Amino acid sequence: MKKYINRCIITITILSSLFIGSVPITAGAAKANLTGAVKSEKPLTSIQLAVKIPSYCTVTEIFDWGPAVTKIIVNLGKTVIKGSVKTDTFKVHVVRTDPRPGVAIPSDVANGDRIVTKAYVSDKSGNAADSGNYIALEMKVAPDIGLSSPMNYDFNRFKNNSWIKCSYTITQQKDISSDTGKISGLVITSSLGDIKKLVDDFTTGSYTANANVILTYASYAPSKDNGKNPLIIWLDGTGEKGTDPTVAISSNKSCNFASSDIQSYFGGAYVLVPQCPTMWMEGLKEDALMALIKDYVSKNSDIDTNRIYIGGGSNGGYITMLLIRDHPDYFAAAMPTCEALPDKMITNTDIEKIKNIPIWFTAAKTDKTVPPDNYVVPTYKRLIKAGAKDVHFSFFDKVADTTGLYKKADGTPFEYDGHFSFFYVFNNQCTDKINGEKTTIMQWLAAQNKSTPNSSKVEDIIPSSTPQNNSTPNSIKTDYTMPIIALILVLAVTSTTVVFSVFRKKR
Repeated sequence: MKKYINRCIITITILSSLFIGSVPITAGAAKANLTGAVKSEKPLTSIQLAVKIPSYCTVTEIFDWGPAVTKIIVNLGKTVIKGSVKTDTFKVHVVRTDPRPGVAIPSDVANGDRIVTKAYVSDKSGNAADSGNYIALEMKVAPDIGLSSPMNYDFNRFKNNSWIKCSYTITQQKDISSDTGKISGLVITSSLGDIKKLVDDFTTGSYTANANVILTYASYAPSKDNGKNPLIIWLDGTGEKGTDPTVAISSNKSCNFASSDIQSYFGGAYVLVPQCPTMWMEGLKEDALMALIKDYVSKNSDIDTNRIYIGGGSNGGYITMLLIRDHPDYFAAAMPTCEALPDKMITNTDIEKIKNIPIWFTAAKTDKTVPPDNYVVPTYKRLIKAGAKDVHFSFFDKVADTTGLYKKADGTPFEYDGHFSFFYVFNNQCTDKINGEKTTIMQWLAAQNKSTPNSSKVEDIIPSSTPQNNSTPNSIKTDYTMPIIALILVLAVTSTTVVFSVFRKKR
Protein backbone atom coordinates (compact mmCIF):
# COMPACT_ATOMS: atom_id res chain seq x y z
CA MET A 1 0.00 0.00 0.00
CA LYS A 2 2.81 2.42 0.93
CA LYS A 3 4.44 2.36 -2.46
CA TYR A 4 1.15 3.33 -4.10
CA ILE A 5 0.47 6.25 -1.77
CA ASN A 6 3.99 7.56 -2.30
CA ARG A 7 2.96 8.20 -5.87
CA CYS A 8 0.44 10.70 -4.50
CA ILE A 9 3.06 12.97 -3.01
CA ILE A 10 5.67 15.09 -4.77
CA THR A 11 8.44 16.31 -2.53
CA ILE A 12 8.14 20.06 -2.77
CA THR A 13 8.50 23.03 -0.44
CA ILE A 14 5.13 24.51 0.39
CA LEU A 15 5.45 28.14 1.40
CA SER A 16 2.76 29.40 3.76
CA SER A 17 0.42 26.59 2.66
CA LEU A 18 0.14 27.99 -0.87
CA PHE A 19 -1.44 25.95 -3.61
CA ILE A 20 0.67 23.73 -5.81
CA GLY A 21 0.02 24.74 -9.39
CA SER A 22 0.13 21.38 -11.12
CA VAL A 23 -2.20 19.38 -13.31
CA PRO A 24 -2.99 15.82 -12.17
CA ILE A 25 -2.22 12.84 -14.33
CA THR A 26 -4.75 10.15 -13.44
CA ALA A 27 -4.75 6.44 -14.08
CA GLY A 28 -7.20 7.00 -16.92
CA ALA A 29 -4.85 9.43 -18.64
CA ALA A 30 -1.90 7.11 -18.21
CA LYS A 31 -3.85 4.35 -19.91
CA ALA A 32 -5.48 6.38 -22.67
CA ASN A 33 -2.84 5.69 -25.31
CA LEU A 34 -2.80 1.90 -25.13
CA THR A 35 -4.59 1.34 -28.42
CA GLY A 36 -2.16 1.02 -31.28
CA ALA A 37 0.94 0.42 -29.16
CA VAL A 38 3.11 -2.36 -30.48
CA LYS A 39 4.41 -4.98 -28.08
CA SER A 40 5.05 -2.48 -25.31
CA GLU A 41 4.29 -2.31 -21.64
CA LYS A 42 3.52 0.66 -19.44
CA PRO A 43 3.35 0.74 -15.65
CA LEU A 44 -0.03 1.70 -14.28
CA THR A 45 0.10 5.07 -12.55
CA SER A 46 -2.56 5.72 -9.93
CA ILE A 47 -1.52 9.15 -8.74
CA GLN A 48 1.40 11.23 -9.95
CA LEU A 49 0.94 14.90 -9.17
CA ALA A 50 -0.65 16.79 -6.30
CA VAL A 51 -3.00 19.68 -7.01
CA LYS A 52 -3.50 21.44 -3.72
CA ILE A 53 -4.05 20.99 -0.01
CA PRO A 54 -6.54 20.10 1.33
CA SER A 55 -7.14 17.35 -1.22
CA TYR A 56 -8.04 13.69 -1.35
CA CYS A 57 -7.31 10.43 -3.10
CA THR A 58 -9.57 7.40 -3.32
CA VAL A 59 -8.68 3.78 -2.70
CA THR A 60 -10.32 1.12 -4.86
CA GLU A 61 -10.36 -2.57 -3.99
CA ILE A 62 -11.50 -5.44 -6.19
CA PHE A 63 -14.25 -7.67 -4.84
CA ASP A 64 -16.08 -10.67 -6.25
CA TRP A 65 -18.60 -8.39 -7.91
CA GLY A 66 -15.98 -5.92 -9.19
CA PRO A 67 -14.26 -2.72 -8.02
CA ALA A 68 -15.48 -0.52 -5.18
CA VAL A 69 -14.10 2.68 -3.64
CA THR A 70 -13.54 1.64 -0.03
CA LYS A 71 -11.63 4.59 1.41
CA ILE A 72 -10.83 8.25 0.96
CA ILE A 73 -7.54 9.63 2.29
CA VAL A 74 -7.68 13.38 2.92
CA ASN A 75 -4.58 15.56 3.25
CA LEU A 76 -5.64 18.37 5.58
CA GLY A 77 -2.27 20.13 5.46
CA LYS A 78 -2.38 20.55 9.24
CA THR A 79 -1.55 18.20 12.08
CA VAL A 80 -4.51 16.65 13.88
CA ILE A 81 -4.52 14.13 16.72
CA LYS A 82 -6.13 10.75 17.28
CA GLY A 83 -9.81 10.94 18.12
CA SER A 84 -10.32 14.35 16.52
CA VAL A 85 -12.46 12.98 13.67
CA LYS A 86 -15.61 10.86 13.84
CA THR A 87 -17.81 9.22 11.24
CA ASP A 88 -20.04 12.31 11.21
CA THR A 89 -17.22 14.89 10.94
CA PHE A 90 -17.45 14.83 7.14
CA LYS A 91 -20.22 14.15 4.66
CA VAL A 92 -19.06 12.32 1.52
CA HIS A 93 -20.99 12.87 -1.71
CA VAL A 94 -20.20 11.29 -5.07
CA VAL A 95 -21.28 12.10 -8.63
CA ARG A 96 -20.76 9.26 -11.13
CA THR A 97 -20.53 9.95 -14.86
CA ASP A 98 -19.73 7.61 -17.75
CA PRO A 99 -17.41 9.27 -20.29
CA ARG A 100 -18.57 7.05 -23.15
CA PRO A 101 -20.79 8.91 -25.64
CA GLY A 102 -24.45 8.17 -25.19
CA VAL A 103 -23.99 6.13 -22.01
CA ALA A 104 -25.77 7.34 -18.89
CA ILE A 105 -25.49 6.12 -15.33
CA PRO A 106 -28.86 4.89 -13.97
CA SER A 107 -30.43 7.78 -12.08
CA ASP A 108 -30.69 5.95 -8.76
CA VAL A 109 -26.91 5.48 -8.60
CA ALA A 110 -25.74 8.56 -10.54
CA ASN A 111 -25.10 10.56 -7.38
CA GLY A 112 -25.62 10.36 -3.65
CA ASP A 113 -24.06 10.31 -0.20
CA ARG A 114 -21.69 7.51 0.78
CA ILE A 115 -22.00 5.94 4.24
CA VAL A 116 -18.86 6.52 6.31
CA THR A 117 -18.23 3.51 8.55
CA LYS A 118 -14.89 4.54 10.09
CA ALA A 119 -12.98 7.81 10.41
CA TYR A 120 -9.54 8.23 11.91
CA VAL A 121 -6.30 10.19 11.80
CA SER A 122 -3.86 8.41 9.54
CA ASP A 123 -0.50 8.52 7.88
CA LYS A 124 -0.21 9.23 4.16
CA SER A 125 -0.83 5.53 3.46
CA GLY A 126 -4.19 5.59 5.19
CA ASN A 127 -3.01 3.63 8.23
CA ALA A 128 -4.32 4.74 11.64
CA ALA A 129 -1.92 7.05 13.47
CA ASP A 130 -1.77 9.00 16.74
CA SER A 131 -1.26 12.23 14.84
CA GLY A 132 -0.68 13.43 11.30
CA ASN A 133 -1.80 15.62 8.44
CA TYR A 134 -4.08 12.95 7.01
CA ILE A 135 -7.43 11.43 7.84
CA ALA A 136 -8.97 8.28 6.41
CA LEU A 137 -12.66 7.80 5.78
CA GLU A 138 -13.75 4.21 5.21
CA MET A 139 -17.07 3.72 3.45
CA LYS A 140 -19.66 0.99 3.20
CA VAL A 141 -19.45 -1.26 0.15
CA ALA A 142 -21.58 -4.18 -1.00
CA PRO A 143 -22.55 -5.84 -4.29
CA ASP A 144 -25.82 -3.90 -4.30
CA ILE A 145 -24.39 -0.47 -3.42
CA GLY A 146 -23.95 1.08 -6.86
CA LEU A 147 -22.62 4.39 -5.54
CA SER A 148 -19.44 2.64 -4.42
CA SER A 149 -18.48 1.42 -7.89
CA PRO A 150 -16.01 3.28 -10.14
CA MET A 151 -17.16 1.13 -13.06
CA ASN A 152 -20.32 0.96 -15.15
CA TYR A 153 -21.75 -1.72 -17.41
CA ASP A 154 -23.49 -0.45 -20.52
CA PHE A 155 -26.35 -2.79 -21.41
CA ASN A 156 -27.31 -1.02 -24.64
CA ARG A 157 -24.58 0.28 -26.91
CA PHE A 158 -21.17 -1.05 -25.87
CA LYS A 159 -22.29 -4.01 -23.74
CA ASN A 160 -19.23 -4.00 -21.57
CA ASN A 161 -17.72 -2.57 -18.39
CA SER A 162 -15.75 0.66 -18.31
CA TRP A 163 -14.15 2.87 -15.72
CA ILE A 164 -16.16 5.99 -15.00
CA LYS A 165 -15.50 9.37 -13.41
CA CYS A 166 -16.33 9.55 -9.71
CA SER A 167 -16.22 13.12 -8.43
CA TYR A 168 -16.26 13.32 -4.65
CA THR A 169 -17.15 16.28 -2.47
CA ILE A 170 -16.06 15.95 1.16
CA THR A 171 -17.90 18.52 3.26
CA GLN A 172 -16.93 19.20 6.86
CA GLN A 173 -19.83 19.00 9.31
CA LYS A 174 -18.03 19.44 12.64
CA ASP A 175 -14.94 21.35 13.78
CA ILE A 176 -11.60 19.58 14.15
CA SER A 177 -8.91 20.59 16.63
CA SER A 178 -5.42 20.93 15.18
CA ASP A 179 -1.98 22.03 16.37
CA THR A 180 -2.69 25.52 15.00
CA GLY A 181 -6.28 25.87 16.14
CA LYS A 182 -9.63 24.72 14.84
CA ILE A 183 -10.25 23.48 11.32
CA SER A 184 -13.74 24.23 10.10
CA GLY A 185 -15.82 24.75 6.99
CA LEU A 186 -13.77 22.59 4.63
CA VAL A 187 -15.28 21.62 1.29
CA ILE A 188 -12.77 19.32 -0.43
CA THR A 189 -13.14 18.62 -4.14
CA SER A 190 -9.51 18.43 -5.33
CA SER A 191 -8.70 14.84 -6.26
CA LEU A 192 -5.20 13.44 -6.56
CA GLY A 193 -6.48 10.34 -8.33
CA ASP A 194 -7.20 6.75 -7.41
CA ILE A 195 -5.20 3.88 -5.96
CA LYS A 196 -6.25 0.47 -7.25
CA LYS A 197 -5.06 -2.30 -4.96
CA LEU A 198 -3.54 -5.27 -6.82
CA VAL A 199 -4.43 -3.71 -10.16
CA ASP A 200 -1.54 -1.27 -9.73
CA ASP A 201 0.83 -4.26 -9.49
CA PHE A 202 0.16 -5.02 -13.17
CA THR A 203 1.64 -3.42 -16.25
CA THR A 204 -0.25 -3.03 -19.51
CA GLY A 205 0.63 -3.23 -23.17
CA SER A 206 -0.65 -4.27 -26.57
CA TYR A 207 0.32 -6.70 -29.30
CA THR A 208 -0.30 -6.19 -32.98
CA ALA A 209 -0.93 -9.59 -34.51
CA ASN A 210 -1.89 -8.31 -37.95
CA ALA A 211 -3.59 -5.39 -39.63
CA ASN A 212 -6.95 -6.54 -38.34
CA VAL A 213 -6.22 -7.55 -34.75
CA ILE A 214 -4.58 -5.59 -31.94
CA LEU A 215 -4.85 -7.19 -28.51
CA THR A 216 -4.28 -5.29 -25.29
CA TYR A 217 -3.20 -7.11 -22.15
CA ALA A 218 -2.34 -6.73 -18.49
CA SER A 219 0.54 -8.67 -16.99
CA TYR A 220 2.13 -9.31 -13.63
CA ALA A 221 5.74 -10.37 -13.09
CA PRO A 222 6.92 -12.05 -9.88
CA SER A 223 10.13 -11.04 -8.14
CA LYS A 224 13.21 -12.31 -9.92
CA ASP A 225 14.66 -15.30 -8.08
CA ASN A 226 17.10 -16.72 -10.67
CA GLY A 227 14.71 -19.62 -11.18
CA LYS A 228 11.94 -20.57 -13.56
CA ASN A 229 8.41 -19.39 -12.90
CA PRO A 230 5.08 -20.68 -14.22
CA LEU A 231 2.70 -18.55 -16.27
CA ILE A 232 -1.03 -18.27 -15.53
CA ILE A 233 -3.10 -16.99 -18.46
CA TRP A 234 -6.67 -15.84 -17.88
CA LEU A 235 -8.99 -14.90 -20.73
CA ASP A 236 -11.75 -12.35 -20.21
CA GLY A 237 -15.44 -12.63 -20.93
CA THR A 238 -17.58 -10.39 -23.09
CA GLY A 239 -18.19 -7.91 -20.27
CA GLU A 240 -14.47 -7.16 -20.09
CA LYS A 241 -13.91 -6.57 -23.80
CA GLY A 242 -12.34 -3.33 -25.00
CA THR A 243 -8.94 -1.65 -25.13
CA ASP A 244 -8.30 -0.96 -21.44
CA PRO A 245 -6.92 -4.18 -19.94
CA THR A 246 -7.25 -2.88 -16.39
CA VAL A 247 -10.98 -3.46 -16.90
CA ALA A 248 -10.28 -7.11 -17.68
CA ILE A 249 -8.47 -7.65 -14.35
CA SER A 250 -10.85 -5.55 -12.26
CA SER A 251 -14.43 -6.21 -13.26
CA ASN A 252 -14.21 -9.90 -12.37
CA LYS A 253 -11.25 -10.09 -9.93
CA SER A 254 -8.78 -11.94 -12.12
CA CYS A 255 -6.17 -9.60 -10.63
CA ASN A 256 -6.38 -11.93 -7.62
CA PHE A 257 -3.96 -14.29 -9.37
CA ALA A 258 -1.31 -11.74 -8.31
CA SER A 259 -2.37 -11.82 -4.64
CA SER A 260 0.07 -13.17 -2.09
CA ASP A 261 -2.29 -16.05 -1.28
CA ILE A 262 -2.44 -17.34 -4.85
CA GLN A 263 1.19 -16.56 -5.61
CA SER A 264 2.31 -18.60 -2.59
CA TYR A 265 1.14 -21.83 -4.26
CA PHE A 266 3.48 -21.26 -7.19
CA GLY A 267 6.46 -19.68 -5.46
CA GLY A 268 5.82 -16.68 -7.70
CA ALA A 269 4.01 -16.87 -11.04
CA TYR A 270 3.66 -14.65 -14.07
CA VAL A 271 0.09 -13.62 -14.86
CA LEU A 272 -1.04 -12.65 -18.35
CA VAL A 273 -4.57 -11.37 -19.01
CA PRO A 274 -5.14 -10.68 -22.72
CA GLN A 275 -8.16 -8.56 -23.54
CA CYS A 276 -10.31 -9.04 -26.59
CA PRO A 277 -11.47 -5.82 -28.31
CA THR A 278 -14.79 -7.46 -29.28
CA MET A 279 -15.44 -11.17 -28.65
CA TRP A 280 -13.13 -14.18 -28.74
CA MET A 281 -15.87 -15.98 -30.64
CA GLU A 282 -15.37 -13.72 -33.65
CA GLY A 283 -12.95 -14.73 -36.38
CA LEU A 284 -9.18 -14.16 -36.50
CA LYS A 285 -8.82 -14.02 -32.71
CA GLU A 286 -7.45 -17.48 -31.86
CA ASP A 287 -4.28 -17.23 -33.96
CA ALA A 288 -3.69 -13.66 -32.78
CA LEU A 289 -4.10 -14.71 -29.15
CA MET A 290 -1.70 -17.61 -29.50
CA ALA A 291 0.82 -15.32 -31.16
CA LEU A 292 0.54 -12.87 -28.26
CA ILE A 293 1.09 -15.67 -25.71
CA LYS A 294 4.17 -16.96 -27.51
CA ASP A 295 5.54 -13.44 -27.90
CA TYR A 296 5.09 -12.77 -24.18
CA VAL A 297 6.80 -16.04 -23.25
CA SER A 298 9.72 -15.28 -25.56
CA LYS A 299 10.23 -11.91 -23.89
CA ASN A 300 10.31 -13.40 -20.38
CA SER A 301 13.03 -16.03 -20.44
CA ASP A 302 12.41 -17.17 -16.87
CA ILE A 303 8.93 -18.50 -17.71
CA ASP A 304 8.91 -22.27 -17.35
CA THR A 305 7.44 -23.52 -20.62
CA ASN A 306 6.51 -26.80 -18.91
CA ARG A 307 4.20 -24.87 -16.57
CA ILE A 308 2.01 -22.66 -18.74
CA TYR A 309 -1.57 -22.74 -17.47
CA ILE A 310 -4.61 -21.35 -19.25
CA GLY A 311 -8.12 -20.54 -18.12
CA GLY A 312 -11.00 -18.24 -18.85
CA GLY A 313 -14.59 -17.46 -18.02
CA SER A 314 -17.57 -17.59 -20.37
CA ASN A 315 -16.34 -16.22 -23.70
CA GLY A 316 -12.83 -16.69 -22.31
CA GLY A 317 -13.73 -20.28 -21.46
CA TYR A 318 -14.81 -20.74 -25.07
CA ILE A 319 -11.42 -19.70 -26.43
CA THR A 320 -9.66 -21.72 -23.71
CA MET A 321 -11.32 -24.85 -25.06
CA LEU A 322 -10.25 -24.00 -28.61
CA LEU A 323 -6.65 -23.34 -27.58
CA ILE A 324 -6.19 -26.64 -25.76
CA ARG A 325 -7.85 -28.42 -28.68
CA ASP A 326 -5.59 -26.82 -31.27
CA HIS A 327 -2.42 -26.65 -29.13
CA PRO A 328 -2.70 -29.67 -26.81
CA ASP A 329 1.07 -29.89 -26.28
CA TYR A 330 1.59 -26.26 -25.32
CA PHE A 331 -0.35 -25.99 -22.07
CA ALA A 332 0.29 -27.89 -18.86
CA ALA A 333 -3.29 -27.51 -17.58
CA ALA A 334 -6.56 -25.68 -18.24
CA MET A 335 -9.34 -24.10 -16.16
CA PRO A 336 -12.39 -23.57 -18.42
CA THR A 337 -15.01 -21.79 -16.29
CA CYS A 338 -18.69 -21.39 -17.23
CA GLU A 339 -17.23 -22.16 -20.64
CA ALA A 340 -19.28 -21.18 -23.67
CA LEU A 341 -18.30 -23.81 -26.24
CA PRO A 342 -21.46 -25.87 -26.95
CA ASP A 343 -20.86 -29.57 -26.57
CA LYS A 344 -22.43 -30.18 -29.97
CA MET A 345 -19.51 -28.26 -31.52
CA ILE A 346 -16.97 -30.64 -29.95
CA THR A 347 -16.22 -33.68 -32.06
CA ASN A 348 -15.04 -37.06 -30.83
CA THR A 349 -11.69 -36.24 -32.40
CA ASP A 350 -11.56 -33.09 -30.27
CA ILE A 351 -12.23 -35.15 -27.15
CA GLU A 352 -9.32 -37.43 -28.01
CA LYS A 353 -7.06 -34.41 -28.46
CA ILE A 354 -7.77 -32.93 -25.05
CA LYS A 355 -8.44 -35.96 -22.86
CA ASN A 356 -4.83 -36.18 -21.70
CA ILE A 357 -4.62 -32.51 -20.69
CA PRO A 358 -5.24 -31.85 -16.97
CA ILE A 359 -8.52 -29.89 -16.91
CA TRP A 360 -10.60 -28.44 -14.10
CA PHE A 361 -14.08 -27.30 -15.12
CA THR A 362 -16.20 -24.98 -12.96
CA ALA A 363 -19.86 -24.06 -13.42
CA ALA A 364 -23.10 -23.42 -11.50
CA LYS A 365 -26.46 -25.07 -11.98
CA THR A 366 -28.19 -21.67 -12.04
CA ASP A 367 -26.20 -20.44 -15.05
CA LYS A 368 -28.78 -19.31 -17.62
CA THR A 369 -26.26 -17.67 -19.95
CA VAL A 370 -24.53 -20.93 -20.85
CA PRO A 371 -26.75 -23.70 -19.45
CA PRO A 372 -24.36 -26.40 -18.20
CA ASP A 373 -26.48 -29.22 -19.64
CA ASN A 374 -25.73 -27.93 -23.14
CA TYR A 375 -22.09 -27.08 -22.51
CA VAL A 376 -19.81 -28.39 -19.78
CA VAL A 377 -21.81 -31.33 -18.39
CA PRO A 378 -21.93 -33.47 -21.57
CA THR A 379 -18.37 -32.48 -22.47
CA TYR A 380 -17.13 -33.56 -19.05
CA LYS A 381 -18.98 -36.88 -19.32
CA ARG A 382 -17.51 -37.55 -22.76
CA LEU A 383 -14.00 -36.91 -21.47
CA ILE A 384 -14.54 -39.37 -18.62
CA LYS A 385 -15.91 -41.97 -21.00
CA ALA A 386 -12.89 -41.44 -23.27
CA GLY A 387 -10.57 -42.29 -20.37
CA ALA A 388 -9.44 -38.85 -19.19
CA LYS A 389 -7.36 -39.41 -16.03
CA ASP A 390 -6.96 -35.88 -14.65
CA VAL A 391 -10.20 -34.03 -15.23
CA HIS A 392 -12.23 -32.40 -12.45
CA PHE A 393 -15.55 -30.60 -12.31
CA SER A 394 -16.69 -28.24 -9.54
CA PHE A 395 -20.43 -27.96 -10.13
CA PHE A 396 -22.08 -25.52 -7.72
CA ASP A 397 -25.77 -25.27 -6.90
CA LYS A 398 -25.59 -21.48 -7.26
CA VAL A 399 -23.19 -18.56 -6.93
CA ALA A 400 -23.49 -16.90 -3.55
CA ASP A 401 -21.42 -14.82 -1.15
CA THR A 402 -19.06 -16.95 0.92
CA THR A 403 -17.59 -14.21 3.11
CA GLY A 404 -20.58 -13.94 5.43
CA LEU A 405 -20.57 -10.17 4.92
CA TYR A 406 -23.28 -9.73 2.32
CA LYS A 407 -26.79 -11.04 2.80
CA LYS A 408 -30.25 -10.81 1.30
CA ALA A 409 -33.18 -9.35 3.21
CA ASP A 410 -34.06 -12.79 4.59
CA GLY A 411 -30.57 -13.19 6.05
CA THR A 412 -29.35 -15.77 3.55
CA PRO A 413 -26.11 -15.17 1.61
CA PHE A 414 -26.31 -12.63 -1.20
CA GLU A 415 -26.81 -14.52 -4.45
CA TYR A 416 -25.12 -13.57 -7.71
CA ASP A 417 -25.95 -14.39 -11.31
CA GLY A 418 -25.37 -18.10 -11.82
CA HIS A 419 -22.99 -17.34 -14.68
CA PHE A 420 -20.43 -15.90 -12.27
CA SER A 421 -18.93 -19.22 -11.14
CA PHE A 422 -15.47 -17.82 -11.83
CA PHE A 423 -15.73 -16.26 -8.34
CA TYR A 424 -14.95 -19.69 -6.93
CA VAL A 425 -11.86 -20.02 -9.12
CA PHE A 426 -10.45 -16.59 -8.19
CA ASN A 427 -11.08 -17.33 -4.50
CA ASN A 428 -9.54 -20.82 -4.73
CA GLN A 429 -12.77 -22.39 -3.46
CA CYS A 430 -13.00 -25.25 -5.94
CA THR A 431 -11.90 -28.46 -4.23
CA ASP A 432 -11.50 -32.12 -5.03
CA LYS A 433 -10.19 -35.16 -3.20
CA ILE A 434 -7.00 -36.09 -5.01
CA ASN A 435 -4.79 -38.96 -3.88
CA GLY A 436 -6.85 -39.11 -0.71
CA GLU A 437 -6.34 -35.44 0.16
CA LYS A 438 -8.70 -32.49 -0.13
CA THR A 439 -7.07 -30.34 -2.78
CA THR A 440 -7.90 -26.83 -3.99
CA ILE A 441 -7.81 -25.83 -7.61
CA MET A 442 -4.66 -23.74 -7.07
CA GLN A 443 -2.88 -26.60 -5.30
CA TRP A 444 -3.76 -28.83 -8.22
CA LEU A 445 -2.74 -26.25 -10.80
CA ALA A 446 0.64 -25.59 -9.17
CA ALA A 447 1.42 -29.32 -9.32
CA GLN A 448 0.91 -29.58 -13.09
CA ASN A 449 4.14 -29.90 -15.06
CA LYS A 450 4.47 -31.28 -18.58
CA SER A 451 7.90 -32.73 -17.74
CA THR A 452 6.43 -34.79 -14.89
CA PRO A 453 2.81 -35.59 -15.75
CA ASN A 454 0.81 -36.52 -12.67
CA SER A 455 -2.51 -38.30 -13.13
CA SER A 456 -4.79 -37.40 -10.23
CA LYS A 457 -6.69 -40.19 -8.53
CA VAL A 458 -9.87 -38.95 -6.95
CA GLU A 459 -12.86 -40.36 -5.13
CA ASP A 460 -16.32 -40.57 -6.63
CA ILE A 461 -18.61 -38.43 -4.47
CA ILE A 462 -21.76 -36.32 -4.73
CA PRO A 463 -21.62 -33.11 -6.85
CA SER A 464 -20.79 -29.98 -4.90
CA SER A 465 -23.13 -27.58 -3.16
CA THR A 466 -22.52 -23.87 -2.88
CA PRO A 467 -19.98 -23.23 -0.08
CA GLN A 468 -21.25 -21.26 2.89
CA ASN A 469 -19.10 -18.64 4.61
CA ASN A 470 -15.49 -19.79 4.20
CA SER A 471 -16.17 -23.48 3.61
CA THR A 472 -15.08 -25.00 0.32
CA PRO A 473 -17.20 -27.34 -1.81
CA ASN A 474 -16.71 -30.87 -2.96
CA SER A 475 -16.61 -31.55 -6.67
CA ILE A 476 -17.72 -34.16 -9.13
CA LYS A 477 -14.97 -36.77 -8.99
CA THR A 478 -13.72 -39.46 -11.30
CA ASP A 479 -11.28 -42.37 -11.02
CA TYR A 480 -11.19 -46.13 -10.69
CA THR A 481 -12.68 -46.33 -7.19
CA MET A 482 -16.01 -47.87 -8.26
CA PRO A 483 -14.42 -50.53 -10.51
CA ILE A 484 -12.05 -51.48 -7.67
CA ILE A 485 -14.95 -51.77 -5.21
CA ALA A 486 -16.81 -53.96 -7.71
CA LEU A 487 -13.73 -56.16 -8.13
CA ILE A 488 -13.41 -56.57 -4.37
CA LEU A 489 -17.08 -57.61 -4.11
CA VAL A 490 -16.64 -60.15 -6.90
CA LEU A 491 -13.57 -61.63 -5.18
CA ALA A 492 -15.42 -61.76 -1.87
CA VAL A 493 -18.39 -63.59 -3.37
CA THR A 494 -16.08 -65.99 -5.24
CA SER A 495 -14.08 -66.79 -2.10
CA THR A 496 -17.25 -67.45 -0.11
CA THR A 497 -18.51 -69.82 -2.80
CA VAL A 498 -15.25 -71.77 -2.85
CA VAL A 499 -15.14 -72.10 0.94
CA PHE A 500 -18.76 -73.27 1.03
CA SER A 501 -18.07 -75.88 -1.70
CA VAL A 502 -15.06 -77.26 0.16
CA PHE A 503 -17.06 -77.44 3.39
CA ARG A 504 -19.83 -79.46 1.66
CA LYS A 505 -17.31 -81.92 0.20
CA LYS A 506 -15.77 -82.49 3.63
CA ARG A 507 -19.23 -83.31 4.99
